[in-house]
Amino acid sequence: MLRNTVLASLLLMAAAGAPAAPALELEDCRISAGPGYPGIRARCGAVLRPVNPDDPESGQLELAVAVVPALDLDPEPDPLVPLAGGPGGGAIQFYSAYAGAFEPLRRDRDILLVDQRGTGGSARMDCPFDDDIVEGLYTDEQTLEFARSCLEQLPHDPRFFTTSIAVGDLEAVRLALGYPSLNLLGTSYGTRVAQHFARRYPGSTRTLILDGVVPPQVPLGPEIATEAQRALDEILDRCLNDAACSERFPEIDLDFASLRAQLKKAPVRVELSDPITGKREALDFGHNELAAALRLLAYQPRSVAIVPLLIHEAANNNFVPLAAQFQLTVSSLADALALGMHNSVVCTEDLPFIDRSAIDFAALDATYIGALQLEALETICSVWPRGPIDNGLTEPLATDIPVLLLSGDADPITPPRYAELAAVKLANARHLIGDRQGHGQIAAGCMPKLIARFVAAADAADLDASCMKDTFVMPFFLDFSGPTP
Repeated sequence: MLRNTVLASLLLMAAAGAPAAPALELEDCRISAGPGYPGIRARCGAVLRPVNPDDPESGQLELAVAVVPALDLDPEPDPLVPLAGGPGGGAIQFYSAYAGAFEPLRRDRDILLVDQRGTGGSARMDCPFDDDIVEGLYTDEQTLEFARSCLEQLPHDPRFFTTSIAVGDLEAVRLALGYPSLNLLGTSYGTRVAQHFARRYPGSTRTLILDGVVPPQVPLGPEIATEAQRALDEILDRCLNDAACSERFPEIDLDFASLRAQLKKAPVRVELSDPITGKREALDFGHNELAAALRLLAYQPRSVAIVPLLIHEAANNNFVPLAAQFQLTVSSLADALALGMHNSVVCTEDLPFIDRSAIDFAALDATYIGALQLEALETICSVWPRGPIDNGLTEPLATDIPVLLLSGDADPITPPRYAELAAVKLANARHLIGDRQGHGQIAAGCMPKLIARFVAAADAADLDASCMKDTFVMPFFLDFSGPTP
């Protein structure tokens, strides 16, 4: 089903050494997280790169580059480089959305932003689709037709948009700007990019911050549904063990079981105003829409706070709030993620390394997501061309570069054990785990200050992280007026 293909994409995360590049001239510009968001002053430019680094005649693409200058007039020589997740997110938009979390670092370091090839302003590899595609039901054959149509619309050969090529791009930008080394901060899929850059260019890497860690040896796909179920079970258990939440929703686990069973039988027709456009419309809300909405809500403590209320309302036949949340999810992720680049990465670096014989399909089917994500990706990747992949990409990084790993114990996709898997050969690493925190720690509590101290010292051993115990966790909403006091 094409609908499943799009939802699965939303549910989700070998070139030679970079050649010398000419000096890059930057001009004053403003960057932002998107329409309606405030602009941030920066210096912008573009670096030309061959589509296929092994073939200079393959054509060129532009990498969008922005530098947010340090506040200090005599900054440290090595910038911080945020690497976005997805795969398919752009670094410029990602930084702009979380700019406040980077301010302690920006006091004495530039922030270097490079939209990875295929994302943001760097030859974005995307496939437009309208609401009818998301809301309709499609066969596997139509899913294949959509994938083929998507391939035909892409501006460049999709084989050359993998992590192995992207790290060469980043090294070329470093050379063009004359930075001696980089401090990399990867989030989610960006942690894969950061680890591989350090593997390919250890002399160009000063420190690594890995937030929501994707271990190189674990292909993403089979565990997404089971980790999402674990996270949801913990949310419902937290509600039942919270005095105010359990009093308001005393059978929230049964509410969810009833809701899931109802939507597995047939979708519900929901009349609502689109939360983005305000246009009145009807939506068939079924179990796939439920899965998409709940999984993304589980990413952050602030959105976790409303999950029991949304489930309770839907279980009592008020589907409008949950359906509106689904529409917001589809709209925001469709804008943020480049689907073509996403597919190029996943179909090269994840799906070929999945051992189907090792998958517990009974456990997968028992989750609220089921095999939706995995089956849809298998369908897409059956026709999507694979790109170059470096030797070692799927092996744990072995290095003595200082590494700070960050996890949330309530993360629905990259649990703390993933960070431990990534750290097996890291000789100079420390792992910090946020209590009741979700996917991504950079803006949580005192984390911006901790990250700045780590980068300044290039050492996490003596980092005092006791302030993490005071990180705020949003109380549960008991009604739509807001959380409990």
